[in-house]
Amino acid sequence: MTDETTLYEQLGGEAGIRQLVTEFYDEMERNPDAAAILPLHANLEDARQKLFEYFSGWLGGPPLYTSKYGHPRLRARHMHVPIGVEERDAWLICMVNALKTMNLEEPVLLALLERIVPLADHMRNQAQPNAEGNAP
Repeated sequence: MTDETTLYEQLGGEAGIRQLVTEFYDEMERNPDAAAILPLHANLEDARQKLFEYFSGWLGGPPLYTSKYGHPRLRARHMHVPIGVEERDAWLICMVNALKTMNLEEPVLLALLERIVPLADHMRNQAQPNAEGNAP
């Protein structure tokens, strides 16, 4: 694969993105570490479809999400959901576990994590408590 090959293509195109999203939400439904964040996804079928559409364009494929909804404004669209360090980490655990099921080559996995980890952290909208347990 060349440097011009998108992550979308390296994941297997539409089928690969669908697999990742399916594995991710299946993991969220069965993993006790995700028990607190699962209810934040009120409609799982809708969430699955929107993540598929977002990842498609975000990883270099067809811009399905922006074609339907406009600019993602992810943080703004999630402001009604309290996302702190624990929620971010639970989301990341599910995503990493989903990625592991895909048997990706290490460079592809690392490239995905280099994009996904900062994205997950960007979504935080709750202050991190200090050592005494109080928000700064």
